[in-house]
Amino acid sequence: MHNLQRANWSRDIHFITKTTIDTLDYSGDGLNSGSKAVIATAGPAIRDLATEINFQGILPTPFSNPKMVMAGVIAIQAKPFANYSSANTEISTLKSYLEHLEDLDSYPLIVLCDDSNFLAQNIQNFVWATFTRSNPSHDIYGTHEDIQHKHWGCSGALIIDARIKPHHAPILEPDPAIQDKVHRYFTKGGALYGHFSTKY
Repeated sequence: MHNLQRANWSRDIHFITKTTIDTLDYSGDGLNSGSKAVIATAGPAIRDLATEINFQGILPTPFSNPKMVMAGVIAIQAKPFANYSSANTEISTLKSYLEHLEDLDSYPLIVLCDDSNFLAQNIQNFVWATFTRSNPSHDIYGTHEDIQHKHWGCSGALIIDARIKPHHAPILEPDPAIQDKVHRYFTKGGALYGHFSTKY
């Protein structure tokens, strides 16, 4: 929230493109290849962050189910990602809608996702889904965006497309049978009962 209160998207976001990323980071489109973004904010707050959504239920197709993640951050559900050509068209439609809203500045971050209920459920889901499913150079957009002297910026809202992309690893789904076997080790009478604390 501290950064979102202070971020000036026309000035404070800096891209590092076509760079090396971690081997286990699949946000890029190739092994060890992707991009990064640095958000550098300082100084006094320049905005108040909204805590409620004032445009519920009237989003353009194919967007739906907006959810407040935290103050200033909205998750919006979209249809599954197909390709970047389609994504650009879809997001252009959303930007045109958002740019006509009043008080958009109080929602400085909007995250597009496959399941807005999941993303807004808790901070862990928000951080995981947003930043492991977006490649900054490809998946960051903004309202009223422009480029000045090779510096990209926008005003109003920063938009991150955090939908699952075709090159991403599939979602890891736990096997209930395996979970039951593991849990038995830690229950009373199990080989590991009492050896590990469940409290952090």
